[in-house]
Amino acid sequence: MVADSGASESHSRRRADNAWRHAGLAQERAAREARYAERHESLAGESGDAFHDSMAAIHRRVEARHLTTARLQETFARRLTQWLADCGTSPLFMSEVARACGTGSAALTLVGSDLTQLAVAASDRPARSAQDLEYLLGIGPARDAARDGIPVSASGGAMERRWPSYGSGLTTLGISTVFAVPLKTSSGCLGALTVFDPRHTTTDLQSFAQVAEALTDTILLAPDVDPELGAEADVRAVVHQAAGALAERGKRPVADALALIKAHAFASGEPLESVAQRIMSGTLDIS
Repeated sequence: MVADSGASESHSRRRADNAWRHAGLAQERAAREARYAERHESLAGESGDAFHDSMAAIHRRVEARHLTTARLQETFARRLTQWLADCGTSPLFMSEVARACGTGSAALTLVGSDLTQLAVAASDRPARSAQDLEYLLGIGPARDAARDGIPVSASGGAMERRWPSYGSGLTTLGISTVFAVPLKTSSGCLGALTVFDPRHTTTDLQSFAQVAEALTDTILLAPDVDPELGAEADVRAVVHQAAGALAERGKRPVADALALIKAHAFASGEPLESVAQRIMSGTLDIS
């Protein structure tokens, strides 16, 4: 076995161990929330006090989030363990997120206060291409869901009407339906979970929201934040670095430089990060 393969195997074993550990923690937290819920349900039955009904509902909802997290981590750990045995294609955590949403294509997008994409983790190529297109055009479901804090969905021609160019771009990628649910926190919104072509579209919006809540509360914001999702996320730092360099070179606002980079990538069909890297290396001049 070559050295790189050995390092990859060692890394994957650590990832599997971490996933099992996080799954166990999520199960423990779910069991604790279930005990709290049962206590309030019992008190509500004895007293008829609506306060206890409300508290029980809150604890049941948090319990469901932890159980969703446990399922995601457990299936990810099993696939990593299987991959170590078979030496096939290394699995992605986002693939388990997509599978939990009944599809093969899903993406997690984190945004800044101006709704600019800061980082993207995608389950497969179509999901990643869709997020790149949304970033290039500055319109799309993840942006709308994060801005308004509510779920967004569209299918077929409605995608084109709602998001000109983006909608037709999804069709070109072979995507016919898209859902996006916000990653809401008590103080705002971190971004959105976008689901492409789920097998069931009429009844799964609640399950998408539950997965998004689990990702937000028990993975992204958890005190023992899971490093695996971060390891898969593609931070758009190089794009912003290139925009800064281009702005300095051309004595123009950074926003204009970023728009120029996006326009070049869109017109040439070259991946955005590739354009940014070539600007930073000095092999591309679009100033």
